[in-house]
Amino acid sequence: MGNLTATRPPQPWTAPTASDPVGATLRLPGSKSMTARALVLSALASGPSTLFRPLRARDTELMAGGLRAMGAHMSISDDERWLVRPHSLVGPAHVDVGLAGTVMRFVPPVAGLATGRVTFDGDPQARVRPLGPLIGALRSLGVRIDAPATGSLPLVVLGTGRVTGGEVVIDASASSQLVSGLLLAAPRFDRGVVVRHQGPPVPSAPHLRMTVQMLRAAGAAVDDTTPDVWTVEPGPLSGRGWEIEPDLSGAVPFFAAALVTGGEVTLQGWPRSSMQPVEQLRTLLHRMGGEVILTTAGLTVRGTGAVHGLDADLSDVSELTPALAALAMLADSPSRLTGIGHIRGHETDRIAALAREFTALGADITESADGLEIRPRPLRGGTFRTYADHRMVHAAAVAGLAVPGIEVDDVACTSKTMPEFPALWSAMVTGKS
Repeated sequence: MGNLTATRPPQPWTAPTASDPVGATLRLPGSKSMTARALVLSALASGPSTLFRPLRARDTELMAGGLRAMGAHMSISDDERWLVRPHSLVGPAHVDVGLAGTVMRFVPPVAGLATGRVTFDGDPQARVRPLGPLIGALRSLGVRIDAPATGSLPLVVLGTGRVTGGEVVIDASASSQLVSGLLLAAPRFDRGVVVRHQGPPVPSAPHLRMTVQMLRAAGAAVDDTTPDVWTVEPGPLSGRGWEIEPDLSGAVPFFAAALVTGGEVTLQGWPRSSMQPVEQLRTLLHRMGGEVILTTAGLTVRGTGAVHGLDADLSDVSELTPALAALAMLADSPSRLTGIGHIRGHETDRIAALAREFTALGADITESADGLEIRPRPLRGGTFRTYADHRMVHAAAVAGLAVPGIEVDDVACTSKTMPEFPALWSAMVTGKS
């Protein structure tokens, strides 16, 4: 008989149910968004850089691997400190993007600066994620790219060692990463870049602000004073130390647990001044019945014993949608979450997946083109499919706090951004580390 191990499906994970209010102080892994940007800027810098407390997960290891394939020197064996030494970028090279939007959108502009052929491909689901606007923008800036007519993976960048740069118009309404990818590499373009967005609003504006802040921290001259226009001047990037903040998106399900159980969760290591949308999260959790406090001990969320419904535009913080949707399932009034149509193009169609999986558990939930309407009613246990999407696990885990018997079909997909999630979550709920 053949070896059946490779095809054996993952064992389902039962989301633990809370019998008491949770009380936990956690140190979570670093921000995926900050780690990815720091790796790109470090690979393009004029000197070495150090990333302190970066995120070690599939997405960030794929980013490091892609940059290393083109010649950057990466030392990532130490979990607390990654060292990056820039080097001449060359092909032939292959970049495995996995299912990481950051890799598929941040690395092709870098590949344009390499000398030689750089190929890109990834997981099957990655081939349906939108790349067309980025491909068109890079071509107009002087980069040769072979790609399918669908504007998707797999693609080949035929680098010449330089990118002319200049002005480009792009519709980035599908993802702010389409703009960030151009901006991060732009200081190394001959003429820098002027990116003009034309189309529906760019989602996840805080991520674009993070890109601009980190570019400036590396010495780039960036002008973002005109709405929907970003100008980056050509010039050297400095190697530096990057202090990576804890990941806010990964923290949200843990904070939601405080609301569901009437408990308290503190995330250690939170900076006084953050590059992530802490204020938006504070407002959302407060409206849903929580208290959010930033002290020297960290960022603390306390539940008040009640969870309230929410009517909110989440276009700036769409990564929070799955955990907030699960919280809304357990609320005392209906919720309406809007401005999130672009998350249909994330790891899976998150709007459809959330509606489908929660409906199977008895929820009264309606999807619209750009959001979800949720009318709370008692849920039952059952299988909750993740579609290889780590945020779907977060949604199931939050609901499972109050609903016994929710079986997650593939908890291992959390390795994309937080391999420790199942262990951290179970320890928080059970009070056993």
